[in-house]
Amino acid sequence: MTAGLGVAAAVLTPSLLGCATPEASDTVRREVQRTLDARAAAVLDHDEHAYLSHLAPEVVGLYVEERRQFRNLADVPLRSWTYRVVEMDGEGERVTADVELRYRLTGYDYAPVTSRRQVRLDKRHGRWRVTADEPAQGSAQQLWQQGRVRAVHGKRSLVLGVDQGVERLKALADRADRAVPAVSDAWPSPWPRRVVVLAPASVEAMGALLGAPAAGYRGIAAVTTGETGRTGAVPADRILVNPSAYTVLSEFGQETVLTHETAHVATRAYTSQATPMWLSEGFADWVAYRGTGRTASQTAPELQRAVRRGAVPAGLPLDGDFSFGADADGLARAYEGGWLACELLAERWGERKLTEFYRAVGAGRTRAGSVEHALVEQFGTTLKEFTDEWRDYLRERLGG
Repeated sequence: MTAGLGVAAAVLTPSLLGCATPEASDTVRREVQRTLDARAAAVLDHDEHAYLSHLAPEVVGLYVEERRQFRNLADVPLRSWTYRVVEMDGEGERVTADVELRYRLTGYDYAPVTSRRQVRLDKRHGRWRVTADEPAQGSAQQLWQQGRVRAVHGKRSLVLGVDQGVERLKALADRADRAVPAVSDAWPSPWPRRVVVLAPASVEAMGALLGAPAAGYRGIAAVTTGETGRTGAVPADRILVNPSAYTVLSEFGQETVLTHETAHVATRAYTSQATPMWLSEGFADWVAYRGTGRTASQTAPELQRAVRRGAVPAGLPLDGDFSFGADADGLARAYEGGWLACELLAERWGERKLTEFYRAVGAGRTRAGSVEHALVEQFGTTLKEFTDEWRDYLRERLGG
């Protein structure tokens, strides 16, 4: 199925310019770029006729699908939508272009969402027309490919849903609005203080948005997408809600999930390849449970069972322990162990020192040594000493 308005990341294929002369290729490239610029302008102008006019009329299936997706986008508040030809293959009057699509949502995205697409065009009567527009190999779907998108605006949130009632989307917006100040109170570093929540119709649709099998997300209530690192503007983040897992949670559970994911949005610019999962996930849980009055027994039941049977973990959770494909009990223990590690840091050295530690680890260039260096710098302790203290802390909080 063609999918002209989908957006997702993919690896750019090598150039296959073949025997086309540089002069001819440059001319064709400029013409194709102008065609794509006109399509982008039509999206922003909500001009369906202009958008469809750049399609080859004889490709009926493409026309029907492109019109459907264009209409699905009607409620999405787009600030920008651009195409850029990156590579081209072909010559004469038939080409295939590897295209980079970038878009931003009004009031929320301070850097564009970027994706790669493969667009085929033929030149007819002196004019280039699109004959196919598809996601690059391995890319994920976008919400508007799955149905008509409904938008609900909160005070600090934008919720975009497909096949969801207005009341459900408003409830998501209300919880996201409450999560933002809760996270800001715990995380003093600058961040946009706004979130975008996507509500697909099913876990299968959620998997398609993530470009991954749905089976790995069936028990996961929500995830956050986005790039890590501190290079330039903070990339756009999206909180994706799994309707089958989220809706069965209590109100407290739903609130906690959205606060946890919002914490990931807030810390994104300070999270890097140097940040271990126990810290990034443990910190997000620490923010979510902060001030709720929940006991360690209530928050870490799986780890408590392990501690009480004498199976205290030998070390802090490894990244692999957080795999969605892992067994549910093991995954729970990993999250609970990360949370208690952050609880220990905040309890012994203070909340501000915990956030300074998080930033210090994320500033590391590589994983090797970053945690060790930050522990010495911020707390005057070694990784072994902290691990031993954490194990004792588990016995103290969970062994009774």
